[in-house]
Amino acid sequence: MWKSVRDQKAIPVLETERLLLRGHTFEDFDPCAAMWADPEVVKFTVGKPLTREDVWARMLRYAGHWSLLGFGYWALEEKSTRKFIGELGFADLQRDLEPSISGLPELGWILAPQSHGKGYATEATRAAIAWGEQHFPHGKMVCIIDAGNVASLRVAEKCGFHASRPATY
Repeated sequence: MWKSVRDQKAIPVLETERLLLRGHTFEDFDPCAAMWADPEVVKFTVGKPLTREDVWARMLRYAGHWSLLGFGYWALEEKSTRKFIGELGFADLQRDLEPSISGLPELGWILAPQSHGKGYATEATRAAIAWGEQHFPHGKMVCIIDAGNVASLRVAEKCGFHASRPATY
């Protein structure tokens, strides 16, 4: 089968106390597909479980972000187990939103169920924000969170984000 061959040096590796934020590898595909197939995980994001084909397209989009824009999504790896536990990063998805977020990197995160409730999302988000403050003009970034996603709203608040106004997509 395939193995990762792309240059991981192009994607910065961030390290926190318990996590590595690193570029995705082909070896992340199966655990990533399992995560995105879980109805609880996707309830407030894409709304329905994703197929392996959908997840593959996401992973390719992540690599494209890094290649074309110099930012993107990291795979989250638990340092103690070396296991893939989720994804987090910045995207420019060219969303037709009102109000517009054009020109602002959109920060997002998603974690596998076994990683929920451990503070990993907050830990990784803080690391990504610190990186973003060094790499984005004026350090500005946004995140879009479903009003029903209490856990992610709590993470965003802990990390300094404040609700502005509802967006229409």
